[in-house]
Parts: sequence; C-alpha cells; structure tokens
Amino acid sequence: MNIRDIMTSNVECIPIGSTLQEAAEKMRKLNVGSLPVCGENDKLAGMITDRDIVIRAVAEGRDCQSEVREFMTPRIEYCFEEDSIEEAAALMREKQIRRILVLNDDKHLVGVVALGDLAVKGQNDVLSGDALEDVSEPAMPQR
Repeated sequence: MNIRDIMTSNVECIPIGSTLQEAAEKMRKLNVGSLPVCGENDKLAGMITDRDIVIRAVAEGRDCQSEVREFMTPRIEYCFEEDSIEEAAALMREKQIRRILVLNDDKHLVGVVALGDLAVKGQNDVLSGDALEDVSEPAMPQR
C-alpha cells in the first residue's frame, strides 16, 4: 500500500505573509492543527502549527497580526505519494513528527499523512503502534 492510498488530499496552504490570526482562523475553519506555508509560486516554505502559534508567539506576547513567516517551522519533512506506508512511518519515527507532507513527482503538494491515518487507514496495527511509540518518546525539557 502506498501513501497515496491513505493520505488526506485537498490540503490548503497559507501564504507566508499571512498573519497568525489568519492562520488560526483557517485552522479553525478546516478543523486542523497545522497548515503548510507557501511562498512564491506556491513553493512550500514551511509549516505552521497551532502549537507554533501558542509557544512561539502567544507565549512571547507577540501580536496576532505578526506574520506566519516569523513563527513557522522552515524545515519541511515530506515523502512522495508513491512511497510505501512503511517508509513514511519510518521517517515519522526517525524525525519524531506526527504528520508528513506528501508530494508528487514534480514536488507539488498533494496531501498530508498524519499518525492517525496510519492507525485508521494503514491496516497495520504493529506499524502504527511502533510509529506512535517512537514519535511520542518524551523530549527532555530545556532548563
């Protein structure tokens, strides 16, 4: 089974110059906790999550009119739609991430796969359980 078979398609991006308020509104409207961030020519520039907004912006007392570009995670982990579920799960375990963007051969965004997709649609309880265990490994708090 390939990633294409379990991914969520019709993923919406938010422009890099959008405000945090616009990002939060879009997350609420779509009922999601993360959005890909697109720059010029719809090229992927990063990801912004609800956690980024809270931990990086709100906790610092930043204005909700601040731009997404200041708080997004610029490093993007992705896989290709033809990759196997096992390959995507291995990448999620290795990088300790709960979701991964899915690109086509032309490197255009075509979907996203979350840990829940592996569990619900992946038809491999051991694989999804292993991925969840490794992704959920606690990080040491900064002191």
